[in-house]
Amino acid sequence: MSRALGVDLGARRIGLAISDASGTLATPLTVLERSGDVSRDHQAIVGAARDAGATRIVVGLPRSLSGAHGPAATAVRAEIVQLRAVAGDELRIDEHDERFTTVIAQRRLDEGGARGGGTPIDAAAAAEILQSHLDTARRPGGAR
Repeated sequence: MSRALGVDLGARRIGLAISDASGTLATPLTVLERSGDVSRDHQAIVGAARDAGATRIVVGLPRSLSGAHGPAATAVRAEIVQLRAVAGDELRIDEHDERFTTVIAQRRLDEGGARGGGTPIDAAAAAEILQSHLDTARRPGGAR
């Protein structure tokens, strides 16, 4: 496996995380403020992936607790289509269930004493999305 960029698409901010070269460990990378221009935001995401040497982008898909796709998932799926157009054939774009990732990320930050400083929650949530995807991919029959 090669490097992957994890993405947590928010209304105001976009959290980014990167995996190590072996595709084993996800680490928070940065947070992009939404520019008001979705195309520019997507170019920034693809640029970050290229700069990091990623060959894949994993975008968190916000599902409801039941697993259904509501309005937020529909909006993210529309962005994924647009992101694929910007990324072209060189970057694979995957989606991954992001239920509870922000809650898990906040708990980890709190446990690590990072409340109010250190790693931004959006980047930590992107790392949780990416780590879950990496863990699933390593399981027998997991996503590749």
